[in-house]
Amino acid sequence: MDLVGLRVPLVNEAAKELAYNLVVAVNTTYSIASGIYNSVPGASIVYKYVKASHQNDPFRTLLEGLLLAFMIWYWVAKRYKPGTEKFKLTDKEIDELCEEWEPEPLVPELTEMQKIELERTPVIVGPAGPKVTLLNGKTVLNVASYNFLGVMNSERVKEKAVETLRKYGVGTCGPPGFYGTLDVHQELEAKLAEFVGAESAIIYSQAFSTIASALPAFAKRGDIIVADDGVNFAIQKGLASSRSVIKFYKHNDMEDLERVLKQVQAEHVKRKKPLTRRFLVSEAVSQNYGDIAPLPDLIALKNKYKYRLILEESLSFGVLGKRGAGLADHFDISASEVDIMSASMANSLASGGGFVCGSAEIVEHQRLAGQAYTFSASLPAILAVSAIEAIQVISDNGQLLKQLRDNILTVRSSLSQLFSSPDSAVVMSPSSDRDLNSPVIHLRLRKHLANRSDEEKLLQEVVDLCLKDGVLVARAKYAHSQELHLPASSIRLLVTGGHSKKEAEKVADVVKGAFKRVLKTMK
Repeated sequence: MDLVGLRVPLVNEAAKELAYNLVVAVNTTYSIASGIYNSVPGASIVYKYVKASHQNDPFRTLLEGLLLAFMIWYWVAKRYKPGTEKFKLTDKEIDELCEEWEPEPLVPELTEMQKIELERTPVIVGPAGPKVTLLNGKTVLNVASYNFLGVMNSERVKEKAVETLRKYGVGTCGPPGFYGTLDVHQELEAKLAEFVGAESAIIYSQAFSTIASALPAFAKRGDIIVADDGVNFAIQKGLASSRSVIKFYKHNDMEDLERVLKQVQAEHVKRKKPLTRRFLVSEAVSQNYGDIAPLPDLIALKNKYKYRLILEESLSFGVLGKRGAGLADHFDISASEVDIMSASMANSLASGGGFVCGSAEIVEHQRLAGQAYTFSASLPAILAVSAIEAIQVISDNGQLLKQLRDNILTVRSSLSQLFSSPDSAVVMSPSSDRDLNSPVIHLRLRKHLANRSDEEKLLQEVVDLCLKDGVLVARAKYAHSQELHLPASSIRLLVTGGHSKKEAEKVADVVKGAFKRVLKTMK
């Protein structure tokens, strides 16, 4: 049998065709890849980089390859969305979950001290003033309100308020920029600027919002604010809203202030930071401590280090100075030295709202940038006219300021007899001679008790005894969880010129007597 004709080929036709197709596919892929490689700008540079990198560090090539693979997987992989997976619960399971569920409380539970405080809060019947009548019919002397000059009970102011109510009605129902500006608003702004000695003024409809809105109207993110660490809560909110870089210095400590200013300057030079706006913020009469800010020193430092001075004067306007025009008047300094001056009209003027004084540019800027001005209904006409008349009453009657200062001296002198001794259990602040004209007096324990709650209970006992003896006083209240630098617990006395000398003496005697009785029970 001839086996030559029966030779079987080593590779059949199917294998040949497969090999041929594979070669064609490889060549085609190479051609396409080569074309893409040549068309992509910088491809040769990437190739050289990968080649050199692999030769120098093969592990790095592996790591970069894995990272590239992960990126491709991340973008291609299916996204997981929380809540897309559905679980079927039985009716029984749903009922059990509903029975176990307890909603979170809208507000935290009241503390024992807060419950006591609410139960003992006195309720006033009739008009407020230097003397008030309580719900139980008892009339007491009032040193818990900011009616420093007694203007709240001025017959002139009351008559003007009644006339205004009949002419303008109750409210405006519109922001100043949207048909809420009245002629009496413009008149009040002109009166305030003239009284303070500033170029211009702008009024806000709420006292708290005035400084809290004025600060972020000028200071923005990246700007620098150097502020007193004892400023009141409204200023703190303004600082937070500005989102600026905030630096604090010790309360009314000019040496520490200059230390902070030098530190800021050194950081600026070292890091070559771009030039930003810089502000110095202080409070004329401290709400938390009662002392008076050293304005001449503040002005000297702000000029030396090129800062703008923002001064909050809610407790000094109508109180300090020959005319009652505030801190600049007190130190006989031009009001123009203070770049931005803010104050409440709810204190000495016994009205409502607040105002800001400064140059015309500073005032006009706030008409669009001051959020509380732009988005709040304007001040009711009755309050604007009451403030105008109160300014006139203060200007016409210098005896009001004299009576206030006499009463401050009477109360301070009497209290210092008991509380100025180093052995006294109670500290009176302020106690410096430069603060003699401040109507704000704080009384604090020299030695703190085990916890703040115990101190507040003790001080509340003093408040209750004073009320029982015919004097309305109050503890200083703070938002504990939000205060940047929480002051120690205290009783805050607000001296008024609406009292006679004998009534001022009674206030001091009652407060001293209450402290003596409460402290005696502690021993």
